[in-house]
Amino acid sequence: MTVTTAATSGVARRSAPTARVVQILDFLVEQRGKRFGLSELARELDLAKPTCLGILTELTAAGYLIRDPANLTYGLGPALIAAGRVAQDSVAISAIARVELERLSERYRTTCTASALLGERIAVLESTGPGMVKVGASYTFAPPVGLMYVLWDTDAAFDAWLATPPTVPLNQDETRLRRIVADCRERGYLVESLTAAGRRLYAVLAGVAARDIPDELRELVGELVSSLGERVYLGSDLRPRKEHPVSLLAAPTYDADGRQNMVLTMYVGRSITGAEIERRGRALAAAADAVTAASGGRHPVDQ
Repeated sequence: MTVTTAATSGVARRSAPTARVVQILDFLVEQRGKRFGLSELARELDLAKPTCLGILTELTAAGYLIRDPANLTYGLGPALIAAGRVAQDSVAISAIARVELERLSERYRTTCTASALLGERIAVLESTGPGMVKVGASYTFAPPVGLMYVLWDTDAAFDAWLATPPTVPLNQDETRLRRIVADCRERGYLVESLTAAGRRLYAVLAGVAARDIPDELRELVGELVSSLGERVYLGSDLRPRKEHPVSLLAAPTYDADGRQNMVLTMYVGRSITGAEIERRGRALAAAADAVTAASGGRHPVDQ
């Protein structure tokens, strides 16, 4: 008797559980960014709610989906970025950015990144140079983290970020923040400086949500952020010959509607002169403008 197997017939054996995972991802891709609740997805895909919930929970935990805690809906997540870049690197905007980032990394021998706000998380889309940041890594988007992702966007986007419950208790100087916004919009790039302790603290805060910090520590961490970890945004009064401690520089890219859609970042991590800050800032802003143009975007002043 001849036994026909998957191997001999040339037909691969299908996995029903895996097929359901693919079914959910394919459906959300087809919906082009629209988000759905558990009941909607289960109904649309003819899945049992417990089965659907289990898949959604695992995909969310792994970063392949994001869950909106306000309306309990699910959408595509940042972990798909790395896979998407490999699959369609030639046409993704992040691939366009990578060309510019590689030039900057080679010229200044430093790490450069492209990142964006996806849902309620900040995600790294590209990374070049020494000590590269992990592509697909994502971070909490809430004060004090994330100003640069709304700084060049609309006033409404900035106000919404400012109104977001902070990761830790903060005494925000709103007047100062609005001066920073006006200055950075005029200059086209941001110069950020932090103490070594501040950088470590912000790195920790960027990876956690407010609910992950025990109540007894939140106030203490808030006090540290307001002192040790306070960001210093260097303004336009930098003296050309004086050295200033710089953590990073950042510049925005824009979409076809003139809305900020990515941030290009150049890491410095040392003291450099005001003249060097300006040279690097202009080079970074020029790279961001090139990405905007190559991807079909428009700078707000062009509209």
